[in-house]
Amino acid sequence: MLVTGIAQAGLPHQANGSLLTTDGTPVASRLIGQNFALPKRNPSDAQEPLRPDPKWFQPRPSAGGYDPMNSGASNLGPNNTDLIRTVRIRRAAVAAFDGVPPASVPADAVTASGSGLDPAISPAYAYEQVDRVAKARHLAPAEVKALVAHHVQGRVLGFLGQRSVNVVELNHALASLM
Repeated sequence: MLVTGIAQAGLPHQANGSLLTTDGTPVASRLIGQNFALPKRNPSDAQEPLRPDPKWFQPRPSAGGYDPMNSGASNLGPNNTDLIRTVRIRRAAVAAFDGVPPASVPADAVTASGSGLDPAISPAYAYEQVDRVAKARHLAPAEVKALVAHHVQGRVLGFLGQRSVNVVELNHALASLM
């Protein structure tokens, strides 16, 4: 109870899950990535693969489908032939989806994070998606690019980690544009 009390007093937003709200209703957590996919053609088919929705910025792949109860990586090493094949397939799919050359697809677009829940993507991957999202939403690419630029987060303490874009927050802001 002491730890809970301190957390609620000092960091209430974080202690309560860093929730994003729309009209006062929680819609997502800033801490957990999620899929932004089209509805399934056959909702009762558990094997039907998700299809990314072109109107949304897409996250990096998740080994556990962004299910917090299934957090973890694939545990495949960089020389594993299954991982190499999967990365090639993902690279081709992302390139076709975003309308870019396969060589320009950033690594985080084709590889999952260690937890499989990471909501962050690289600025390069976010900017790669600008034209597709703008076209699908009938927005000016400059407006969407400015939204991405506004959501680029710097390194922790100015030197730890890499710059990133929280795709959940970015898509939440994108929804508020409409």
